[in-house]
Amino acid sequence: MSESWDVVIVGAGIVGAACALECAKRGMRTAVVEANFIGGGATAAGMGHIVVMDDSPAQLALTHYSQTLWQELSKALPEDVEYEACGTLWVAADEEEMQEVQRKRDVYASAGVATEILDGPGLADAEPQLRTPLAGALLVRSDAVLYPPCAAGFLMREAQRLGVQLYRRKVHSAHSGQIRLDDATQLNSKQIIIASGADACELVPGLPIKKRKGHLVITDRYPQFIRHQLVELGYLKSAHSSTTDSVAFNVQPRKTGQLLIGSSRQYGAEDAEVNPQILSAMTERAQWYLPKIGELSAIRVWTGFRAATPDKLPLIGPWPEDDSLFLATGHEGLGITTSLGTAQLLVDYFEGAATAISCEPYLPGRFARSVIRA
Repeated sequence: MSESWDVVIVGAGIVGAACALECAKRGMRTAVVEANFIGGGATAAGMGHIVVMDDSPAQLALTHYSQTLWQELSKALPEDVEYEACGTLWVAADEEEMQEVQRKRDVYASAGVATEILDGPGLADAEPQLRTPLAGALLVRSDAVLYPPCAAGFLMREAQRLGVQLYRRKVHSAHSGQIRLDDATQLNSKQIIIASGADACELVPGLPIKKRKGHLVITDRYPQFIRHQLVELGYLKSAHSSTTDSVAFNVQPRKTGQLLIGSSRQYGAEDAEVNPQILSAMTERAQWYLPKIGELSAIRVWTGFRAATPDKLPLIGPWPEDDSLFLATGHEGLGITTSLGTAQLLVDYFEGAATAISCEPYLPGRFARSVIRA
């Protein structure tokens, strides 16, 4: 059996679902192929933050743009998505980290992101469970959290309502405008979006993507234990290390009253088993900032794999080795935030429309020479 479509998307995580919905909104005949759960994989393993990040100007542009799209969509989200604009407190442990608060404030201001600097007493008032003394924090009120699997499910349901076809099959190959499924079905399209996270390498050999394993812990319900997403300023130099295993303090309040505790990053770990040493280091780090968090009951621990690129920027756009392949992967820990922006950039590219931000920094072609040499 052979069928033809304007766009075929491989992967129904939050990025693939966002792409499907945007394609459908623009009137494109669209199919999505997903062998497993909608919103599974890296989506289900993510913390679900909708945050502005500033590791680079390109990261700042994409996360800020995507956050505005989530804000516009937020009123339409159903309750099970658990969208909550709780804001983020970037916590400074000492005066050296307060210098980073000042720098971060200036960078955010240049992008039009409103922030507020809290001193030590102001931070203690905002979050009484934090240890004292701490130097202060940067408050980013526009940041939010949500429940990623349900967010992906909502986007996919909306896409299907607009006519998107979902194939619950495994993809054997995708190239030259053709996708072959495990039941011998052939899907034809001049535009194939690979949105399958770290698994994209199985379909597109040579992608500059590595898996990064992460651990998360969810607690029982403790309403108002914390009010904001809390992240240590050390996160910028530890959890975002590109080569070494690391942990950092990152805790989210959920609408359910639960706390989601992160974060960890591991390279070269292929198994999905919980690593006791990493888990212990991660929870100890959380207790350093929130001493009483150790008294709370954890109900689940899990791991997942994020797709990371060498420059910490996603791959969004055409793959130079095959003019039918378009990539939407490599988002690492920011796929939830940047899913909507990724979809907009890709579909604008398909239509030849002007983009809200430059797509140049995310184009896969930036790695083409190294791929060819390899």
